[in-house]
Amino acid sequence: MNSVELMVKEHEYILRMLKVVRKACLKIMNGSEINYDDFKSMIEFVSKYADAHHHGKEEKFLFKEMQANLGKLGENLITHGMLVEHDYGRLYMKELEDALYRVKSGDEESKLDVISNAVGYTALLARHINKENDAVYKFGETNLPKELMDEINKKSEEFEIEAEKQGIQKHYIDILENLEKKYL
Repeated sequence: MNSVELMVKEHEYILRMLKVVRKACLKIMNGSEINYDDFKSMIEFVSKYADAHHHGKEEKFLFKEMQANLGKLGENLITHGMLVEHDYGRLYMKELEDALYRVKSGDEESKLDVISNAVGYTALLARHINKENDAVYKFGETNLPKELMDEINKKSEEFEIEAEKQGIQKHYIDILENLEKKYL
């Protein structure tokens, strides 16, 4: 599996987590108490799997080469598009964590911030993933030289193997599957 196929596969797991997050927010809207442990697991999945693991490969390998080798269009697409959206996702997660803390401390109104940041993140990431799958990855694969794509694939494979030794993929897919059982 090449790096782009792998990243598309990872998107499937991330999209599944987005459904879980939305369902958890719906429960809050319907009057259920916030399950702080579940939200902690969702945030961990997002920050460690979606961001550090998945975005890590994008930013260190594919996007870096697109910025460096695809001219102004590649630079703008990555710097002013994809990387900005990665940062917005990180902001949503930080704001979600802060809102959860405030609710846990007795601020009922901050439930609005829990829902708005969590759902805002899901909307952002769903659109972001569609852009990457349908345009960004194809643009990179089509326009980067084959030798460079081979190097990106090799680095991504090494990254994956190291992560697998640490149990990262299994750990976060297990978290996802456990949350799906509760919320879907």
